[in-house]
Amino acid sequence: MNKLTVSLSPHVHSGDSIGKNMYGVLIALIPALLCSFYYFGLGAILVTLVSVASCVFFEWTINKYLLKSGRNTVCDGSAILTGVLLAMNVPSNLPLWIVILGALFAIGVVKMTFGGLGCNLFNPALAGRAFLLISFPVQMTTWPKPLQGFATIDGETAATPLSLMKAAIKSGNPDMLDGMPDAVEMMLGNTGGCLGEVSEIAILIGLAYMLWKRIITWHIPVSIILTVFVCFGLLHWANPATFIAPQYELVSGGLLLGSVFMATDYVTSPMSAKGKLIYGVAIGLLTVVIRTWGAYPEGMSFAILIMNAFTPLINNYCKPKRFGEVAKKSK
Repeated sequence: MNKLTVSLSPHVHSGDSIGKNMYGVLIALIPALLCSFYYFGLGAILVTLVSVASCVFFEWTINKYLLKSGRNTVCDGSAILTGVLLAMNVPSNLPLWIVILGALFAIGVVKMTFGGLGCNLFNPALAGRAFLLISFPVQMTTWPKPLQGFATIDGETAATPLSLMKAAIKSGNPDMLDGMPDAVEMMLGNTGGCLGEVSEIAILIGLAYMLWKRIITWHIPVSIILTVFVCFGLLHWANPATFIAPQYELVSGGLLLGSVFMATDYVTSPMSAKGKLIYGVAIGLLTVVIRTWGAYPEGMSFAILIMNAFTPLINNYCKPKRFGEVAKKSK
């Protein structure tokens, strides 16, 4: 008699894999990466190459000699993606030895210490940025002017739109906003800042690609962007002399980069649609609070890292009902 053989789940394979999704995100980053090379020249190229090479080297070395694991996780693309995202979160004139330290912290401390991909509590690239910002605040906040046309490294620096907005809020003097670039320049990326604070159009192209390929869902980026827009819209309505129009907040700093490429990290973000909306709204609120009343002009990185810590609680709260489970009647 033939017996029915039942295998373990999953029974349906969608064709997704870690490597496929990681390289999909890398493809989505290409427009923003090329824009950073165009605006910041050779410095951006060197920082990116050193960051990627360092992340790959540290992951391979730790796997082989410290963990002594037979697994080769370098080829899944996660270390390359961490290197690119770390580079996108630092200025193009950052000394290369500091970039290597950031890569070591991101891979060695934040990722591999917890067991590698899938076990880390915090986004490695963002944690690396936070470590560098706290350890080397002067180097991390010295912003080169956009050069354009793949020019060589230049020593001229400029204030970022976020630093001008922060100065206006702290001083209560709206004249501090006189040096602000217009919205078109900010959308195109012709402003100072990190590599990833360039063309917002390029980042939106990457978002469209990932949504089309179903690499991410709309819940996190849309909830962050709407929350920031509404909150800063209310602040602008209450005090238009000090607080700039909310659309400028959306296209300044790393808000879009963080919303699209950092907050949507599979490992450190909630799994359910409801959890993603809660997570996104909380990140948006924290970003507004830090940008308005915090010490740093940019609040996106710290907001995402704080909510990374709450992701397990959100997953527990938004846990889906088990298949076949009957809802308990309230007494």
